[in-house]
Order: sequence, then C-alpha cells, then structure tokens
Amino acid sequence: MDASPPPTIDIESLGLDQGALLLIRRALAEVPAGGQLRVCGHAPAWEMHLAAWCRQQGHAMRLDDGAAGRVEAWVTNGGQVEGRWRGALSTGHAASDAPGMPAEEASPAWGLAARGAVVEAGSTPFHFGLRRRDEIWAATAGELYRQGAAAQWDPETAIDWHADFELPAAIEAAVVQVMTYLIENENAALLVPARHLGQIHPHYREVLQLLALQCADEARHVEVFTRRATLRGHEPALSTAGGQASLRTLFDAPDFSVSTFLLAVLGEGSFVNLLNFLQEHAPDPVTRQIARLTARDEARHVAFGMAHLEHRLAAQPDFQPRLRNAVEVRYDMLAGTAGLNEEVFDALVLLAAGELAPGAIARGHQAVQGLKRDMAAGRRARLARLGFSRAEAERLANLHTRNFM
Repeated sequence: MDASPPPTIDIESLGLDQGALLLIRRALAEVPAGGQLRVCGHAPAWEMHLAAWCRQQGHAMRLDDGAAGRVEAWVTNGGQVEGRWRGALSTGHAASDAPGMPAEEASPAWGLAARGAVVEAGSTPFHFGLRRRDEIWAATAGELYRQGAAAQWDPETAIDWHADFELPAAIEAAVVQVMTYLIENENAALLVPARHLGQIHPHYREVLQLLALQCADEARHVEVFTRRATLRGHEPALSTAGGQASLRTLFDAPDFSVSTFLLAVLGEGSFVNLLNFLQEHAPDPVTRQIARLTARDEARHVAFGMAHLEHRLAAQPDFQPRLRNAVEVRYDMLAGTAGLNEEVFDALVLLAAGELAPGAIARGHQAVQGLKRDMAAGRRARLARLGFSRAEAERLANLHTRNFM
C-alpha cells in the first residue's frame, strides 16, 4: 500500500516577510518530527528566504522542480519546536485546578503567566511574597470581584452635589469633623491592602483583582468625604494623635491574614455600623447619599475578610491564636491613647441630636451609645463565625480599639 503523500501548503505570491511564515509554521506544527512538508509558491526569492529560516530553526530543506517549472521546497521537521517546549511548566487550569481552588502554591517560575498557560522552561522567575493559596484565598473572591465591578459608582453623578440645603453652623461643623475622621480612616483602608497587592502571585488573580477594586473603592471614598467636608468652604477639621496611633497598628500587622482581620473584620465591620448611623442621622441629602453608597462598598470588603479568614482557619485551625494575640497586642499598644477623640464623639452626638437643645443632646448621646453597642455586637457575631467561643468573642470584641477602626 502506497504511503500517504506529504501535506502541502501553497503560499502563492505571499512572501515570507509578508506573513507566509505564519502559514508555514502552522502547517509544520501538524507534521511530526522527521516528517516532511511540501511548500509551493511564486513570490520573488521565496525559496531562499525559506532556506535561511529553516537553517535558523533546525529544519532540513531541499528544492525540486515542480509542475509547470515551479520550484517546490521539501521541509523536514527537525523537531526544534517540540524541543523548545520540553520541560515546560503547566500552571493548572484557567478556571481552577480543583473545584473552586487554584494551586496550593504558585511557583516563582510561573512568573506573570496567565493561570492555565504553559510556561517555557527557563523563563525569568518572579519571587512573590504571597504565593501560598491558604495565606490569601477566599472561595468567594471571584464572585465578590464581579459584584464589586458591577457596583462601581461615579462620585460626579451618583451624588447630588448641588442639592439645596443650609445647615446651622454647629451642625455643618460636626459634619466636617466626622468627614475628617472618615478620610484618615479610609486612607488606612486604602493603603493597607495596597501594601499587599504587589506581593500576591497573579496565579491568585481573583484576590488580586478584588483587592485592586477595594483600593479603588477606598480612593473614591476619600474623594467623596473630602468633597463633603469642603462643600461649604471649610477646611478639614482635627486629627488626633490617638487616632493616628490606632491606624498605625494596622500598618504594623506582620501578616496578610492578621491585617485583614484587624482592618476588615473588626475595623471596617464597625465602620459599616457607623456609615449606617450616618445615613440615618444625616442632616442633609449629600451626606445621606455618601453614607449609603460607601456603606455598601464597605460591606463587600468585610465579606471578603470574613471569607478569607474562614478559609484560612479551615485549612489551618492553629492560626486562630495568632488572631487572638493580634487583638491583645494591639489593645496593649493603644492602652495609653485616648481612643475616639471627643471632637468626633461630640460631632456624632450632635448629628444624632439635630440641635443643641438639652433634650435633643440627650437623645443624640443615647443614639451614639446604641451605635457603640451595635458595633460591639457585630464584632462578637463575626468573631463567633470565625470559631471563637462566646466568652472569647465577647472579650476580644471589647478589646477592639475605641477609635472604631
């Protein structure tokens, strides 16, 4: 039985410098090592260009006279393409290596390659500090990213900056003070995850994307809080040493999970309560819109923090004492500070009161005490979800910084 004729490609008048190499490479990739490909063409000097390329790539080539006096080239696949990819590294699958999970550890040799790509051996390694799945992963990271991307809002159009309202001077000053406090806390909430972003191996792209979006959220929050503080021509108000010291401890957290615990689970969780409080007691429509939109973003940040810590504790139950220790160490470090400054506390009381009359102030003070109880209850509930006993959750919730964040 006669052998099958070798595959043939006719490049017609297309020169190798005009794209014919693409067609030849693709055809040759279908030929096994040692097999032949017949190439026909009639572009000027195409066969000389092909011969030079074959020498460069390690393929043998001979020329024959074909039909109607046309030159034919017979290219023998030298197997160099297969050799180039010998020892290449698999990075798993784009969706997952196992249901809902990427690789347990990302190799530095994978570099910046897409998850699921095949990486040529000898590629430059990238040494990311966060390349172990359980140190950063959350099962819901991909879904939270999609939700966050769909929920982005434009400060220019989402908020009615031209709403017609006038506030008494004392109430406007209280708004400015609260916005000043929110700005510095959101600066921390932006910079802490940003500090980790460049250390995360892109194999865990869902977490990388989500944290990048979270940073964008916080940058937007800083913008709208600043715009509201200065809306009536005022400069931002007071920032205290105690508040700065409290936020500094978030930067000093040595581990991604610990910083996520302190910032998202305890701090931003309490901030959701605070923003809901501001939405309820806002003295003007602009402040109310800002509080509503930013609270929605912050709730998503808390959801990621909880999902990540639930994953890590399920994989490493012995990590829980490190979380407990982080709260205790932070409490000891801040024991000598004043906690929430009286200017912010008084501003919140006044916003809840709506006026300076004694009866109204009493109601405002009671409302702020209720806010603090709601914050503590939320912290207890989240700590219980992370496996702390009721007594331990109560104790740790009460040790949280009086500065709320």
